[in-house]
Amino acid sequence: MKKILMFVLMTALTALAFVGCAGKTEAPAENSVKDDATATVAEVPAEKIVWKFGHLANEDHLWNKTAIKFAELVSEKTNGQIEVKIYPNEQLGSEMDNITGIQTGTVDLTITGESLQNWAPKAALLAIPYAITSSEQMDAVINGDLGAEIEAQITENVGLIPLYYHKRAPRNLTANIPVRTPEDVAGLKMRVPNVPIFIDAWSAAGANPQVMAFSEVFTGLQQGVIGAQENPYDLIVSASFYEVQDYVNETEHVSSWVYVVVGEKQFNALTPELQEAVMASASEAQAWGQAEFEASAAEYKQKCIDEGMTIIDDVDKAAFQEVMMPAIKKSLSDEQIDLLNRIIEAGK
Repeated sequence: MKKILMFVLMTALTALAFVGCAGKTEAPAENSVKDDATATVAEVPAEKIVWKFGHLANEDHLWNKTAIKFAELVSEKTNGQIEVKIYPNEQLGSEMDNITGIQTGTVDLTITGESLQNWAPKAALLAIPYAITSSEQMDAVINGDLGAEIEAQITENVGLIPLYYHKRAPRNLTANIPVRTPEDVAGLKMRVPNVPIFIDAWSAAGANPQVMAFSEVFTGLQQGVIGAQENPYDLIVSASFYEVQDYVNETEHVSSWVYVVVGEKQFNALTPELQEAVMASASEAQAWGQAEFEASAAEYKQKCIDEGMTIIDDVDKAAFQEVMMPAIKKSLSDEQIDLLNRIIEAGK
């Protein structure tokens, strides 16, 4: 009996000791809990944002080099929180594919210009044949009220925010025949981008314009599907059109610019601090790209000559303007014609 009583007593004492100890471990000091929680929050890194930037130019083109510069600046100014991945050479699709991709969220940035007229009518004025005739006139348009109107409509109608722009050298017609007058392009099957005004203008000149993605142009020329195309010297060189075309006919029919754009939704999802960093990066990339553009402009033309192309520099531009302008104005709305007149006035 004494052994049984002793066992019960020892069991009870052990249970009481266990309960006391358990109570101490379940109630840590208040300051300890707060310190641990603060340390955990501080160690959580900011969420990384990855933007996809697709465009049509190849790896060696200035647009791509400037895009890389922009990506480097964005990473630097956001401490790596935003990463911009570059996809040149239409890796993410054509210009139109990229615009649609931005709207659906599969792409974030692209390079685009007059093609935006399919959504924003004022964007047609980025590339009206023979409307802009000097670099000074272009600067006045881009950086003035006219440029602000065009950008505002692009954002409102397409959901794209222009970040920075590239001035373009004049567009010239390459072909396997010399071209000096509109009569020389009669029936010529030539590639144009998906820009209605380009189609109207070249049709009025007597050519047979064909809409085709830029990535398909070299093969089209090589196989004889088309016999000509029109682009500035830089794209003629970067696309190696000198391998499949004999002449650069200096029609200089369009002097224009293109925008680097980001999706409005993507940009607005950023904090104000990140938005400011992106815009600052865009401004610096703009200045860097423009300096490179001015330094290399003459080199592209010389490259075409070195590769065996013949330059036709006595094109009758007035004759092309005369046959193109009525068709251009016929295809424009009253609002677009008013904008065109203001652009022409800016050059006087």
